[in-house]
Amino acid sequence: MTFTLAHLSDPHIGPLPTPRPGDMMGKRFIGWLNWHKHRRDIHNMDVLARILDDVADQHPDHVALSGDLVNIGLDAEFLLAKTTLANLGDARTVSMVPGNHDAYVTDSLGFMDRQFGDYMRGDEGEGFPYLRRRGDIALIGVSSAIPTLPFLASGAVGTKQRDRLGQLLDATRDHIRVVMIHHPPHYDGARLFRRLRDAHDMEAVLAQHGADLVLHGHNHRRSLARLPGPAGTTIPVVGVASCSAVPGDAAHRAAWHLFHLSRVAGHTTIRLDIRGMEAPDAPVTLLASETIT
Repeated sequence: MTFTLAHLSDPHIGPLPTPRPGDMMGKRFIGWLNWHKHRRDIHNMDVLARILDDVADQHPDHVALSGDLVNIGLDAEFLLAKTTLANLGDARTVSMVPGNHDAYVTDSLGFMDRQFGDYMRGDEGEGFPYLRRRGDIALIGVSSAIPTLPFLASGAVGTKQRDRLGQLLDATRDHIRVVMIHHPPHYDGARLFRRLRDAHDMEAVLAQHGADLVLHGHNHRRSLARLPGPAGTTIPVVGVASCSAVPGDAAHRAAWHLFHLSRVAGHTTIRLDIRGMEAPDAPVTLLASETIT
């Protein structure tokens, strides 16, 4: 039986609400300026709406959203995001992990949890890393979102999460194991000051315990890497473009991924459909399809 999993990331939902004076200290002020001078021309909410409609039209079994819902981590931004993303489904059929913009300042993740906490917990109510079993699929959500200084967008998982991740991967070997994270989990997966600080440690966890698929966002670019797994296996690591971005080359323009996951006699097959737009005014269509395992 085939399980279909939609993957979206980095909607950066706008427009920015009018902030209160006390919200504009430090990094948030820089982010606010950046939105109005640059980012609002990159992230188009009409494009995002068409992408979301296309996801709904494909009727995936589950949706994974790998972070950066918002821009500067305001409470009002997460309220807007809750309304914007409502047609994706409820917390039973949508799983989320936060991104660095969702953790923009110290209190931002608390605002996210207020609106999306049920989307970021496991079947037993546990937090990160969490486990959700859906048939033959094990969805494991890892948080790499941490507050950082201005002009930094790095992330970290930490020892406690990594240890628990290894346990979850071992406990779900009879499932198709899908790890969701915002930052690419390998050292060369992002540029300096944007990469995962403990990427080498994450690579070691995956090499020891294995996984069938790792999904990430953060780079606003479609990508496929392969990391070493146990016993000579390899693990596909797939990045998706921002689901609201309009400029850039074909790998950067707004898109989403639809994975077709199946397992027969212990062998996992993963087919990927890339759906998106050739141009901002074009319809959402199937851009490419490939079998990655």
